[in-house]
Amino acid sequence: MQEGDRVDTPTNTTTDKGDAGYDKALKNRHLQMIAIGGSIGTGLFLGTGGRLAQGGPGLALSYAVCGIFAFLMVRALGEMAIRRPSSGAFVSYAREFMGERGAYVTGWFFFLDWAVTVMADITAVALYLHYWRAFQPVPQWVLALIALAAVFTLNMLSVKVFGEAEFWFAAIKVAAIVAFMIAAIWAVVTGAPVGHDTAGFHNMSAHGGFFPKGFMPVVALTLGVIFAFGGTEMVGVAAGEAKDAAKILPKAINSMILRIFVFYVGSVVLMTLVLPYTAYSDGESPFVTFFTRIGIPHAGDVIQIIVLTAALSSLNAGLYSTGRTLRSLAMAGEAPKVAAKLNRHHVPAGAIVITTSLGLLGVALNAFLPGSAFDIVINLAGIGIAGTWCMVLLTHTRFLRQVKRGEVTRPEYRMPGAPYTNYVCLAFLIIVVLSNVATESGRWTLLLFALVAIAMVVGWYCVRDNVLSDNADKDSLAD
Repeated sequence: MQEGDRVDTPTNTTTDKGDAGYDKALKNRHLQMIAIGGSIGTGLFLGTGGRLAQGGPGLALSYAVCGIFAFLMVRALGEMAIRRPSSGAFVSYAREFMGERGAYVTGWFFFLDWAVTVMADITAVALYLHYWRAFQPVPQWVLALIALAAVFTLNMLSVKVFGEAEFWFAAIKVAAIVAFMIAAIWAVVTGAPVGHDTAGFHNMSAHGGFFPKGFMPVVALTLGVIFAFGGTEMVGVAAGEAKDAAKILPKAINSMILRIFVFYVGSVVLMTLVLPYTAYSDGESPFVTFFTRIGIPHAGDVIQIIVLTAALSSLNAGLYSTGRTLRSLAMAGEAPKVAAKLNRHHVPAGAIVITTSLGLLGVALNAFLPGSAFDIVINLAGIGIAGTWCMVLLTHTRFLRQVKRGEVTRPEYRMPGAPYTNYVCLAFLIIVVLSNVATESGRWTLLLFALVAIAMVVGWYCVRDNVLSDNADKDSLAD
C-alpha cells in the first residue's frame, strides 16, 4: 500500500439531497442481475451482427480490449460507490470531487447516452417483432411506440417492481447466451452443418483471414463495441437503492470481468467459428441467424423471443438509470425542476416522463428513417457512454488526490493500478472517439456530437447562476 492510500483518515460524511425519498428495496439478487443485465443488451444481441459483417473475426479482439477497460472503469466507480452509495452515482461523486460543473457535464453525458440508447432499444424491439409475418404489416414506428409505453408504465411503479422485472429479464438473457454457447461449441467440435456452411475454425481463417477488411475498420467499429458495453456503469446507480450495498456491490462488480469475457468475448468468438462473417447482417440478431440455420424446429422463433426480452430489459434499465441521474441534476438546479418530483411509489416520475418524451424522437426516426434508425443512434450513444466513462475516471482521479491529502477515506475495495490505469483508460477512450473521423458515418456522428456539446455549453451558462449548490455539503464541493 502506497503512502496516501491509507484508510485511517477521517470518514467523509458527504450527503446528496438527490438521494432523499428513495425506497431502499433492491436486494442482493436484484443487484447481481442488474449488474449482469446492464452489461448485456441490444449491443450484443443485435449490433454485433452488423459489426461482424463490417469488420470480420477481428471484432472479437475489439470486444476483449473494450471489456478490460469497461471493468477498470466499473472498479473505479465501485470504489466510490462503496464509500458512499448514491442513486445519483457518478453525478453525485462528480459534484463532490469536481464541483457543480463536473456534475453537470457527467450527468448530461450519461443522459445523452441512455436517452439515445432508449431510442436504439425501441428500434431493436420493432425490428425483432418484424421477424414474424403477423407483425410485418404494422409500421415500425407503431411497434416502437408500444414498447416505449409498456416499459414507461413498468418504471412508474416501485423500484421493487423494476428490480424484479430486471431480475427475470436478465435471467432470460443469460439463459439465451448459455444455450447459444453450448450449441455453438457442439457445432464447432462436431463440424456440424449450419445452413449452407459448416462450423469450425476454418470460418475464422477463411474469407480473408482475421482482418478481412484491414485493421482500421475494426478500430472504427470500436465505438459501437463500447455501446455494447454501455450499462456496465448502471450497477453504481442501483447501489443507491440497494440494501447493504457495501457488502454486495464488490461481489457484483468482481464477477463482471468473468461475465464480460465469457458472455461477450466468448459469444463473439463462437459467432466467428460457427459461420463466416459474411453470413451476418445488421438487420438480424446473430443469435437468430445461427439458430435458424442449425435445423432445430422453431429454434429461431424461440431465440427471437429471447432477444426481444433482452431489448426490453435494456430499455427498462435505461429509463431507470436516466430517471435517477436526471433527478440528481434537477435537485442541484441543473435540469428542469419537474425532474426532481417523486410519485407515491418513490420513483422519479418527472425525470422518467422527460426521458420517455425524448424517446418519442426515436419513434419519429422509425417513422421516417426505418432502415437506418438503429445505426444513427448507436454511434451517438457510444460517444455518450465514452464521455460518461471519462468523467467517472476523472472523478476517481480527483477522489484519489483528496485521499492523498488525507481529506477522505479510501475503502479497501479499490481500482487496480490507479491512478495510472485511469490515464490509460482515458487515452484509450479519446482515441476511440477520434477514430470516427476515418469513416463517413463516423464524421457525421462527430458533427452531431459537436452540436450536442455546444448545446451543453450554452445550457451550463444558462443555469450556472441558479445552481443550487446547497443540495450537497458545500464543504465537499470542489472549487
